[in-house]
Amino acid sequence: MTKDDITRVFDRMNRRTFLTGTGAAGVAAVSGCLGGDSGQSDDETTDSGSDGGSDTDSDTDSGDDSGGSSGGTLNLALVKSPLEFDPIVLNDVPSDQVASQIFEGLYTYDEGTGVVPELATGEPEVNDDGTVYTVTMTTDATFSNGDPVTPEDVKYSFEAPVDEETENASEFNMIDSIETEGDDTIVFNLKYPYGPFMNTLAAGRIVPMSVREDDKDAFNTQNPVGSGPFVFDGWQEGDYVDLVRNEDYWGEPMANLEKVHYTPITEATTRVTTLRNGENDVVEEIPPKLYSTVRDIDDASIDEVPGIGYFYLAFNCNEGPTSDPMVREAIDYCFSMDRAVEQYVEPTGVRQYAPTPASITEDWGFPIDEWEQIPHDKNIDEATALFEEAGVSMDYNWKIIVPPDDKREQIGISVSNGLKEAGFNNVSVQRLDWGAFLEAYVTGNEDDYNMYTLGWSGTPDPDAFTYYMFGRTDDTLGVTNGSYYGANSQRGKDAAQKIVDARQSADREERKQLYTEAITTILEDRAHLPAYNLKNSFGVKDYVNDFTSHPVDSFHLVTDDNNVSVDK
Repeated sequence: MTKDDITRVFDRMNRRTFLTGTGAAGVAAVSGCLGGDSGQSDDETTDSGSDGGSDTDSDTDSGDDSGGSSGGTLNLALVKSPLEFDPIVLNDVPSDQVASQIFEGLYTYDEGTGVVPELATGEPEVNDDGTVYTVTMTTDATFSNGDPVTPEDVKYSFEAPVDEETENASEFNMIDSIETEGDDTIVFNLKYPYGPFMNTLAAGRIVPMSVREDDKDAFNTQNPVGSGPFVFDGWQEGDYVDLVRNEDYWGEPMANLEKVHYTPITEATTRVTTLRNGENDVVEEIPPKLYSTVRDIDDASIDEVPGIGYFYLAFNCNEGPTSDPMVREAIDYCFSMDRAVEQYVEPTGVRQYAPTPASITEDWGFPIDEWEQIPHDKNIDEATALFEEAGVSMDYNWKIIVPPDDKREQIGISVSNGLKEAGFNNVSVQRLDWGAFLEAYVTGNEDDYNMYTLGWSGTPDPDAFTYYMFGRTDDTLGVTNGSYYGANSQRGKDAAQKIVDARQSADREERKQLYTEAITTILEDRAHLPAYNLKNSFGVKDYVNDFTSHPVDSFHLVTDDNNVSVDK
């Protein structure tokens, strides 16, 4: 990212946020496995986003300049239980949804996908080749235990994921070194001019080095200490998480809410029932079959925004018949992805034709009209002809594995039905629990899978999607690179190299050309069949003021633009 790019980013900033150096409580989710749905369950949304425009049905009050009525407890039903709270190591969506209220970063996202200061006081200074970012931070910030937030805490927070080899390490491994200067300056020296580094700065949440180092396990699950507007007040895995207002919050605005009570409720119908009867004030993720149910609740509505996510069918390009692109094309002819998405995903999601969400695709000017023409409509005759040409035996045992999610299971079943129509009798769709699925789909073994369905979410840049799924050419495969496409075909290796080259460039036009060429190859070779993107959707009671779904952070509770309160 060049200096001009940085300037354009900050031209979109909220003026008050820029001048005060305070910002939203929510911080972008680490893409990594978190975005890869590890830990997402049936009906769960990705932690993701769009260009900031909200396609919303919500008619909740927006509040006034004071943020609405002070006080109250917000009861919020999550799809799944948080597992941990240390942002250095957490790697699942529910945990991040809670941690984003406790911790802050140097930067965060505004009401859309614009990057704005949080602990920083303004835009970073960037050297001419985009390899050195100098950030000035506020000296007023304190953690909830009263300790000041220092440049050393910032340095530690960005270095720890790599030093400790956490699953989030790849989010920060473009950093070569970090220097601190005085009590307010941090200098990030990059290994190469990494274009989307502003998103990296928004992803890193700041922890107190001394507290975490004293007892990392306790910090993760018993005593997470941050500088945000809420303070951890206890939890029981699978039962609840409680946060209370940080009465000594250093910034502004202070939270209206006195308490936030999170309850995990996996079963969607039960979640909606708790919204109807008032047991919960907000419920996460409205599945397709329950949209009309929520809309029929007299004192509730749906607040939603397109997420920055990507759900797909992937092929095992390492072993078995799906290592042949002709076979992958034959499978594309076996079913209609358009029909599957229309039947099993809408209106909670929309059809997607590329491995980058629509907001990114549109913002970058990628050739989506051309990419939409690549997938086939269902044509069993064409499928059987290609299977025969490829020499696939009709006795072959096909294995499709899916995570515990109805929508993705239905995509697998649609493929299975098409294979059976093409004459294959031995086709299985195995719905695995998350632990078993995550172990199986990255092996590259034909006995474990021929195909799998999965999803990914990340920050609003093509790198957050392409690099982690296709940008590896050796045995160091990313967690969603179970296709092995970049390791086992020359076209795959060439596409992967272009993605790596784009990652190491600060020139937007150069990056656009590299991504366009790489994604076109990936789609033509059908390493993935893109499926859909979900909306971040919530059922919200009318007495909840200022609750706002967010494209990157899932939702915002306290920002300069909204401050949730409960009037009941």
